[in-house]
Amino acid sequence: MAGNPFDPDDPSILEVPARAAGPAGALPFTPEMLRELPSGHLFGWSQNAGMGWDPAALGGKEFLILSTHGGIRAPDGTPIALGYHTGHWEVGLLVERAAHVFKDAGAVPFAAACTDPCDGRSQGTTAMFDSLPFRNDAATVLRRLIRSLPTRRGVLGVATCDKGLPAMMMALAGSRDLPCVLVPGGVTLPAAEGEDAGRVQTIGVRFVHGELTLERAAELGCRACASPGGGCQFLGTAASSQVVGEALGLSVGHAALAPSGHPIWIDMARRSARALMTLEDAGRQTRDIITDRAIRNAMITHAAFGGSTNLVLHVPAIAHAAGLRRPTAQDWSLINRQVPRIVDALPNGPRNHPTVEVFLAGGVPEVMLHLRRAGLLDTRALTVSGLTLDAQLDAWESSERRARLRERLHREHGVDADDVIMSPDAAKKRGLTSTICFPHGNLAPDGSLIKITAIDPAVVDADGLYRLSRSDGRGHGGDLSADWRVAISAVRQARRHRYRREVQRGLHGRMHRPRVTGSARRRPDWKGPRRRLDRDRR
Repeated sequence: MAGNPFDPDDPSILEVPARAAGPAGALPFTPEMLRELPSGHLFGWSQNAGMGWDPAALGGKEFLILSTHGGIRAPDGTPIALGYHTGHWEVGLLVERAAHVFKDAGAVPFAAACTDPCDGRSQGTTAMFDSLPFRNDAATVLRRLIRSLPTRRGVLGVATCDKGLPAMMMALAGSRDLPCVLVPGGVTLPAAEGEDAGRVQTIGVRFVHGELTLERAAELGCRACASPGGGCQFLGTAASSQVVGEALGLSVGHAALAPSGHPIWIDMARRSARALMTLEDAGRQTRDIITDRAIRNAMITHAAFGGSTNLVLHVPAIAHAAGLRRPTAQDWSLINRQVPRIVDALPNGPRNHPTVEVFLAGGVPEVMLHLRRAGLLDTRALTVSGLTLDAQLDAWESSERRARLRERLHREHGVDADDVIMSPDAAKKRGLTSTICFPHGNLAPDGSLIKITAIDPAVVDADGLYRLSRSDGRGHGGDLSADWRVAISAVRQARRHRYRREVQRGLHGRMHRPRVTGSARRRPDWKGPRRRLDRDRR
């Protein structure tokens, strides 16, 4: 017979105290504080002491660290509860490191989080319906968390992946009157033997087509995320967002795409916390960092990297949050016509270097060096390092960090950094195309978006144009004006055939007939719903 469900396994837990001594010491109030400060500020100090902060140290400046942290890790990294993805699994380490920097400087750090989902985990499920809406919801939550700590002097935002990172940038951009610094969560390492996190998402369909055995699919799936933290190893939305955040000047230099969990990644948190305190001391605000010129620089850098087309959605949202003019399709089109792609990264090719190799080759500052030489950047833009972009690029070009990482990439991996990040002339010789284009025409009078790097070169004519296939069996090419008429005719013919099939199956009437219930069904003068003339029947 089962025991009473209220009886515990350990009776000692019933020894519940009703009072506690409370923290030792006294809050460092002054008469002016008690007379003039809001009651919430005063009670906040009571809360701080209750959570264990030394009451005597409560007069320091307060800084908020926001993150998208997910999961529960033991001190040795062993999972206790999993996160949604590797991208937010280790960011708590960045939060912890930054908090120590603030505390050691006499400041008072606070930490809060709004975790994020994984588009890869959501693929093929209804969870994808929540993906883009989550970005806006998370941005709102993050902004509310910032406003809900009215004593914060600045905000450090830590985020990694597809929707959490754009949401964080929107929240920071919207905090125009505060100093803010973005800390990107870095990337996971690719497997020494295996597939990247993008290609491995096709193991199911490749198994169905007989391209993989069950055993091989299981092995590849197991090792695709070769290190526990960081975003995917390809230049998708997560990596592109990290690039854009640094190109905006919102991150410290050479922060995007760092390998998660490694010392150089941890050091980024230290540099970022120091930068935030320096910005606050200098009276700098986010409105000084995210400007129209910074937005344009970010778009130019995105084009040079060959970044994800999803940033066409995210960059205007960041600009809007900052109170700036939103880039239009025409702006994107003009930039992508002017700016060459000079980065060879997954999945754009041609050699498909993983993102960590792009980082070792110099990452964002190396790409921006080439763009500066080409006269494409506005280097007067201010960065969170306190330097103008021009001064920061000068420092990068002569840094030991740059020289040693590029040398290590060659020595340890046999990869020449100049084969990963190239000069515009070298990229042109190797056939790298620009990133995206915005065709306008009769099929899309308001414009459309195509990622050029996704087009098979075999279907591009010698003059560099992609044309519809002809219907006369002669294959690719020919007069485009004739081809679009053929395409429209085919679409209309398909619609007529679909209508006939619906009528034959008895579906068409049911598709359009409203359900009749209640008094309407019983009315003797009711003659049924009026039929709407279907344009396909004309």
